[in-house]
Amino acid sequence: MNDTAIEAVGLTKSYGGSPAVAGIDLRVPRGEVFSLLGPNGAGKSTTVEILEGFRRRDGGTVSVLGEDPGQAGRRWRSRIGIVWQRETMLPKVPVRDLVRHFAGYHPSAHDPDEVVERVGLAAKARALPDSLSGGQRRRLDVALGIVGRPELLFLDEPTTGFDPEARRSFWELIGDLARRGTTIVLTTHYLEEAEALADRVCVLAGGRVRALGAPADLGGRAAARATVSWTEDGGHREVRTREPTRVVAELAARFSGEVPGLGVHRPTLEEIYLSLVSGPAGSGTAGEGTA
Repeated sequence: MNDTAIEAVGLTKSYGGSPAVAGIDLRVPRGEVFSLLGPNGAGKSTTVEILEGFRRRDGGTVSVLGEDPGQAGRRWRSRIGIVWQRETMLPKVPVRDLVRHFAGYHPSAHDPDEVVERVGLAAKARALPDSLSGGQRRRLDVALGIVGRPELLFLDEPTTGFDPEARRSFWELIGDLARRGTTIVLTTHYLEEAEALADRVCVLAGGRVRALGAPADLGGRAAARATVSWTEDGGHREVRTREPTRVVAELAARFSGEVPGLGVHRPTLEEIYLSLVSGPAGSGTAGEGTA
């Protein structure tokens, strides 16, 4: 079996002459959690819809699970799962029966009862979807997305509207899926979500890849200078350095006890992200869209 779940080369798509996707190269290995980040209009939705087989591309080549999604049939579609951004419109059927019904569409589905328990809805198995909370409805959406035993799962803004506790609980569920070997493509506006879940992050802006890499390394984050700050002689002092540990050690040697107002700040993922998407469109370096 090919160890690549997704490969796109030179992917393009325009609407009314305006490019929404302007030559994207991507490669996602099997078993990876891959997150797409970018502002509204960056090309995320168009890219994902092409990968899912719901939108035709204008140019480039795409392979998803070894097939062209623009031409693949029902057997290929049974190998992927999708959790849409908006809640799925569901009939008034109990949770367990609904998951069992969706399982019937797939040739090698999981046991529906096991899936209901796995997503944390065993206590709501007889409940109707309308009676579930927002977080429980998203868990039901995930149950419907994974019951077919997908090799590849697309998650589109899965925790929009969640409170912090529900979001953390949902992250645990997604982490469990990843540990079981499911390849996951996550589209999200929450940077902390991408940092918590993704093996790699791809930042899109203006239909182009602006940066691609592990969250800790994105945009040179790991090698960026840290700011060490402290208070001395009644004033604020700070220094930017690539060796914050050395600077802190030197300060500790100068002061008896705690260093007043000591702080060490490294660039956050949010700061790196904002610097990437606020620059001129297409200013990323050549080749950085290929893993």
